[in-house]
Amino acid sequence: MQAAMSDRIAIEEISPGVEQGRFAAKAIAGQPVNVTAVIFADGHDVLAARVRWRCTQEGASSGASEDGWQRETLTLVRPLGNDLWEGTFTPTTPGTHEFVIEAWWDLYGTYHYELSKKHAAGVPISLELREGHDHVVRALERAVSGSEQAEQLESLMTRLKATSDENEQIALLLARDTLTLMQQCDPQRHLSTSAAMPLEVDRTLAQFGSWYELFPRSESPTPGQHGTFNDVHARLPMIRDMGFDVLYFPPIHPIGHTHRKGRNNTLTPGPEDPGSPYAIGNEHGGHEAIHPELGSLEDFRALVAAAREHELEIALDFAIQCSPDHPWLAEHPGWFAWRPDGTIRYAENPPKKYEDIVNVDFYAEDAVPALWLALRDVVQGWVTEGVKIFRVDNPHTKPFPFWEWLIADIRSRDPDVLFFAEAFTRPAIMARLGKIGFNMSYTYFTWRNTKPELTEYLTQLNASPLRECYRPNFFVNTPDINPTFLQGSGRPGFLIRAALATMGSGLWGMYSGFELCEAAPVPGKEEYLDSEKYQLKARDYFAPGNISAEIARLNWIRRQNPALQSHLGIRFYTIDNDRILYFAKATPDMSNVVLVAISLDPFHAQSGHFELPLWEFGLEDHADTHGEDLMTGHRWTWHGKWQSTHLTPQMPFGIWRLRLAQ
Repeated sequence: MQAAMSDRIAIEEISPGVEQGRFAAKAIAGQPVNVTAVIFADGHDVLAARVRWRCTQEGASSGASEDGWQRETLTLVRPLGNDLWEGTFTPTTPGTHEFVIEAWWDLYGTYHYELSKKHAAGVPISLELREGHDHVVRALERAVSGSEQAEQLESLMTRLKATSDENEQIALLLARDTLTLMQQCDPQRHLSTSAAMPLEVDRTLAQFGSWYELFPRSESPTPGQHGTFNDVHARLPMIRDMGFDVLYFPPIHPIGHTHRKGRNNTLTPGPEDPGSPYAIGNEHGGHEAIHPELGSLEDFRALVAAAREHELEIALDFAIQCSPDHPWLAEHPGWFAWRPDGTIRYAENPPKKYEDIVNVDFYAEDAVPALWLALRDVVQGWVTEGVKIFRVDNPHTKPFPFWEWLIADIRSRDPDVLFFAEAFTRPAIMARLGKIGFNMSYTYFTWRNTKPELTEYLTQLNASPLRECYRPNFFVNTPDINPTFLQGSGRPGFLIRAALATMGSGLWGMYSGFELCEAAPVPGKEEYLDSEKYQLKARDYFAPGNISAEIARLNWIRRQNPALQSHLGIRFYTIDNDRILYFAKATPDMSNVVLVAISLDPFHAQSGHFELPLWEFGLEDHADTHGEDLMTGHRWTWHGKWQSTHLTPQMPFGIWRLRLAQ
């Protein structure tokens, strides 16, 4: 009967998993992956379970075993009713992985449990002792002759035969070493295996990194003169010293002439206006080319190398849009949408119209697969030049199947390549981008300002399904977004947002000018007046009032405290002031615990009494703990659970490392 061949053991609710394995959950190389599953069977027999995993990336190491699979034991953590099993494994290299859960009847484990219960209850167990002997005999028959297991089993059998004392035999059969040895030789009756669950393992920079965005064309030391890649070299030490890992450039490609935008997005540019870098393509080339005024390909390669020497990685913008002058319009007109009168269809977001941009049509008759392959080749070309990070412009306006295919294709050759989704759209769409392969994403953080808003959003990011598929990058501003909160809050407001971003997420970023507290808006809009998207912008990065030192310190604190290197692990605690956000970040073993209190008021001082989470350490309410102000280095001893803080606009946050008293 086919029914008799069906799995007798149920394996359900496997985690991590995204839509029952339709998409890969995310992990980081070198960090443990916590695996859980609900596992049960009919009857009362003891079960055993394990997780098997392997890297499926082409060319990956075969792992610890001949078949490429590695194994770790799962442990029953909720035996009374919930049947939850848990374990961990640690992938060591980036790339595509998979894991399965296996479970079986633990024959000796069942015998061990029943013998211990009967012995404790004083039930006669002479027959059970004979059964124990039989278990050892059968295990010895299964063991490989001459193996270490066989030798240990023979030794066990010799000791059992050498004594007639019932208590000594019981002690031998119930010994922990005996249980372990017998479980190693278990025949694994009713072995059941789950479906394979995919896991995408990334390098650390996909979870922990600090991004700095600048326009290379604004980096000339001569005001009004177009900057070059060579000019950016002078900024590298300052950006490194502020603690950034990633230096991100908006598009560096040739800029179109047709309908070029002028200062403040005017449709009547002057002869010196450089245009928007997002209007990609002219007679000098398209997405594969470099804007001539920035320099040559050799200059770009030199900058990539120089950045690497300063421990910075260059990220490029991948914007799938073209100026009307892009070579593709002449070479591949079938890749674009045309209006009935024969004119090109410009990009629109009604009522906005972007006359300097036209979009490709992914599903035009001539576009599949030629357009898809051409775009893939653009990305691969920059990967060949040493670029391993791409910030993708508006990915939610392009087909999901395209991204799922392109990202998998690129990462199949180089799993170190990362894709960052610039998507400010509906929650389900943003989550979907993470599911189909984007390693990180912009977020709603920019518009979360109150304590309830921030608490709710950070809690959502820490809960399933987002925790398995979505990594948030808390950018405090962008060339497109001049947040309302910053427009009128002055230097304290910039400090508040910097603290929220750096402490709230392992990934954060800022667009140049944030350190100078630039905030002049287009009246009534979240846009910058005299936007750098349409003009060159000279800056004095040492101008009075800058917050570069505070940013450097915040980034240093992040590097020194593993608890802050992810958005996960946040816990909110009590403080008696609704204008102060108070939370903790902790490593799973609680060896690194950081408390953060941030005033959300840039104009007035705020005070509050807050609760130290002593119960997390099993401490009484009156216990002593040590505190350290990570901004100043000052240390002290806290006495008891309730403490107080006073935050001012000049220093609107406190970051304290909590340690147990010795």
